[in-house]
Amino acid sequence: MVANKKQSVAYALACYEEKSHIDYETRLRAVVGIVRFLMDQGLAFRGHDESSTSRNKGNFLELLEWYGARCKEVADVINENAPGNCQLTSHEIQQDISQACAEETTKIIMSELGNAGFSLLVDESRDASVKEQMVVMIRFVNKKGAVLERLLGVKHVLDTRLASLKSSLDAMFEKHNLTMSRLRGQGYDGASNMRGQLHGLKTLVLADNPHAFYVHCFAHQLQLVVVAVVKGVLAVGDFFGHLNKIVNMVSASCKKKDALLQKHHDHMVSLLENGEITTGRGQHQETSLARPGDTRWGSHHRTLVRILQMWDSVISVLDSISHDGTDAEERGLASGYMINMETFEFVIILHLMLQVLGITNDLSHALQQKDQNIVCAMNMIVSVKCLLQKMRDDGWEPVLLAATNFCRGRNIAVPNMDDNVYARGYPRSSRKMVTCLHHYKVQIFNEVLDRNIAEMNNRFGETSTRLLRCIACLDPRDSFSRFDNEKLVELVTMYSVDFSSHDCYVLSDQLNIYIDVMKRSPEFLACDTLSGLAIKLVQTGHHLTFPLVYHLITLALTLPVATTSVERVFSAMNIIKTDRRNRIGDDWLNDLMICYVEKEIFAKIHDNQIMLRFHSYKDRRGHLPQHFSLPSFNIT
Repeated sequence: MVANKKQSVAYALACYEEKSHIDYETRLRAVVGIVRFLMDQGLAFRGHDESSTSRNKGNFLELLEWYGARCKEVADVINENAPGNCQLTSHEIQQDISQACAEETTKIIMSELGNAGFSLLVDESRDASVKEQMVVMIRFVNKKGAVLERLLGVKHVLDTRLASLKSSLDAMFEKHNLTMSRLRGQGYDGASNMRGQLHGLKTLVLADNPHAFYVHCFAHQLQLVVVAVVKGVLAVGDFFGHLNKIVNMVSASCKKKDALLQKHHDHMVSLLENGEITTGRGQHQETSLARPGDTRWGSHHRTLVRILQMWDSVISVLDSISHDGTDAEERGLASGYMINMETFEFVIILHLMLQVLGITNDLSHALQQKDQNIVCAMNMIVSVKCLLQKMRDDGWEPVLLAATNFCRGRNIAVPNMDDNVYARGYPRSSRKMVTCLHHYKVQIFNEVLDRNIAEMNNRFGETSTRLLRCIACLDPRDSFSRFDNEKLVELVTMYSVDFSSHDCYVLSDQLNIYIDVMKRSPEFLACDTLSGLAIKLVQTGHHLTFPLVYHLITLALTLPVATTSVERVFSAMNIIKTDRRNRIGDDWLNDLMICYVEKEIFAKIHDNQIMLRFHSYKDRRGHLPQHFSLPSFNIT
């Protein structure tokens, strides 16, 4: 028997084993940290050549070496100081850690959701490798009363037919232990495979759950209004046709674009020196012309704003091209575009569309807010309709004055409104004449406003549906002026699965007490949004006092407004999966997307949680120390 236990072979082996476990933990923690950094920044992991002689081994290996060069504790347990069969640098290890990160992130999302009902936001788009990817997001109200939209996953679908979309959606629900019975809303764009009455995803979901009410993306509908006005009015369609050609002409090459930016810079400097504009942080930044696109929200308004800001510079560049262009055709086109720009009709349509699209553009930005809710959206749509009607009634004179002053400041001829001109859309041989006033006011101004108002009424018919009329009664604005007890009782009948017969019986009395308490409390009277009211009810504990009313409010907030969050996910996908990273597997892409999009949640996850989940997948060559455990604090 050994007198000193510290000199025994068993003790020496135990110490060696414990040290190897501690070294393994240090090595794994360093690797997890690097994986988290790359996922958070949307950066590539691998390099083209990862051999020991490579000068650039890729972000993952280069970061690991960089880390070791600055931290001796890490340097002592990586590369040549680590066992050859436990380096933790293989591609499989990287993907497993990424999967652990994504699953821990999704776990928190599911805990936020709890047993609450939720709405579905779905869209599909092609990625860099020409694969059709379906993005699924859920919208719900958390325990604090806040509206959240979270990424559930990204799924590769073989095609965009209804059967493929539905089977992929069912698979994702099964993966996360979700059921269609908890669905309370669905929001898609206008594609027929999504919202079709007979063969749309909406119809199949409604067949499974009739309480999953469908809302067509408001922001998408608003863009359809803009496109309808642009293409439906002859003069405006002709205007935007020329505008596209002008933008292409002055931005067609690096030389022309540089000339445009330089002339605009010189013009702004001149205005500053003359005191016509003032300096300020964020003002007068370098900008360039943007092309309008039918599928890019707000792009038409953005193009008009920049054309107006850079008017003199655009004219100057067109003038230079008309004299010094590469060939006669280009010189002729530039001259024609300049002549077309310097007409009163072009200028007045520019000012008219700036005002009209300015109204709808503000609504578009508001609809794209993450915490937007259906009640506020309906209120804003009604306000926009009123503003358009007011402009139709009283806006002609201000538009005419603005266009006239603009023309006179640039020596553009202003026609006499009493003169006769040939009517647009008729051959001159018909000799159909109208006055300039009739042409500009009736055929352009009134036509644009009338079509815009008609399209708004047509596209946003949802505001008059039974469901949304009832939901509007929950609006806290103007001291709960729209509150209607009978309509809210009617709303309960639409969500019959959420309320028992006893709930329906006691709801009316609870509503009476609720509205009396709300109108007596200054803090609730100060609420101007339904989402703000929900948060305030939770903060004060009134959601427990009026559980049925609060449940109605959460159902209203759960309904989707726009698919903007889904579009943001597609933008993130273009960052992660690029032409140079087009071989990312579907599962790995899903993991990378979840952590990149849900950065706020991902940042709160402790490394220990990721390391334990990583070890749960299969037996590893390395082992964590016996004292290794989860942190004691609550991450959620």
